[in-house]
Amino acid sequence: MRIATWRHRATAASLMLLAVGTAAAQKGETVKIAWIDPLSGLMAPVGQNQVRSFQFFAEKFNKDPRLNPAGVRFEIVPFDNKLSPSETVNALKSAVDQGVRYVTQGNGSSVAGAMIDAVAKHNERNPGKEVIYLNHSAVDPDFTNSRCSYWHFRFDADTSMKMEALTTFIKDLPDVKKVYLLNQNYSHGQQVARYAKENLAKKRPDVQVVGEDFHPLAQVRDFAPYIAKIKASGADSVITGNWGSDLSLLMKAANESGYTGRFFTYYTGVTGAPTALGRNFDGRVYQVAYHHYNMPGAMGQWQNEFRQKLNDDFYTGSVIHIYNILSQAMVRAKSTEPLKVAAAMEGLKFASFSGEVEMRKSDHQLQQPLFITVWQQADTKFPYSPENTGMTLAPVKELPAFVSSTPTSCQMKRP
Repeated sequence: MRIATWRHRATAASLMLLAVGTAAAQKGETVKIAWIDPLSGLMAPVGQNQVRSFQFFAEKFNKDPRLNPAGVRFEIVPFDNKLSPSETVNALKSAVDQGVRYVTQGNGSSVAGAMIDAVAKHNERNPGKEVIYLNHSAVDPDFTNSRCSYWHFRFDADTSMKMEALTTFIKDLPDVKKVYLLNQNYSHGQQVARYAKENLAKKRPDVQVVGEDFHPLAQVRDFAPYIAKIKASGADSVITGNWGSDLSLLMKAANESGYTGRFFTYYTGVTGAPTALGRNFDGRVYQVAYHHYNMPGAMGQWQNEFRQKLNDDFYTGSVIHIYNILSQAMVRAKSTEPLKVAAAMEGLKFASFSGEVEMRKSDHQLQQPLFITVWQQADTKFPYSPENTGMTLAPVKELPAFVSSTPTSCQMKRP
């Protein structure tokens, strides 16, 4: 399949916007970001990768004024929330007690919901000591619709945006006729199923949804019974928003059972899934995401450096978006104070690894291109091989931001 001809030409230069004007007033200040995500339990490998990603790019931005026009020094303060909403709230309190004014989290929308509420309550009770929540990966659409908050900014594309892109791709695959929906039993998984059904009904009404299942988040260790149900349904394709161990163990079970259908996923590139896929799923697993392993320009160089330094794969590109927007907003605001920085981030457009992106003012949802990739053998054109599998996620379709952009019902209350 042919990649869209409007493909961006991301280069190191496009990632290095220089601020116009004199030296920033906040130059030299330390900006602490509390990282609050799982470092224990089944999802710990994902959390460990992501905290290293934040630390790796903090070092990059701290050393390079072309990346960091504000001239601030970013510092990551990690907290293990054990994928628990209550632990997340406790970690937020600890971070605030340490003087941290910026927090990031992204694993689990149930956790993210608790974070949104806790940050809003803190800010209401503590004027002048506001905190900003930088959501790197939690994709519940409600967070930028009915539950939108001035203090919450999302840098991943939400569940509905990704499903809009994924079903636009599926629409042109005539071999997809019977689909099974298997997802984690919390808001993200439930919405993957909901939006899949709604979008398929509009774009491919001939496609049958032959089964639907939800399973507990980060608790299932054997997915063989689910794969047996999928095979019995006659499904030629599975749509899943699973991530972490819930995806890698699902793919392991599919491999062992000999299931030969396609998988349409959100998180194939995340820790554990590439190894579980191996070579047996060549051409049968697709991912929708705002980032992939074979990006051009500076991103490719950084991915190789990340692997060489940490013996791991970088896949949470929102980390770069976060540092980009914070530095540029701090230049705009001439301050590191969250109240001023939040105002400066609203509506901010900036060049990143996927081209120009925009933090939409109305709901604080980043508008960005999305990519469909397919699991295949790595080659000279698409050489990056996650987890040293000899395979890669090769881009097959690129969708500009306006294609996947979904409307918002957000009625934001501003300070």
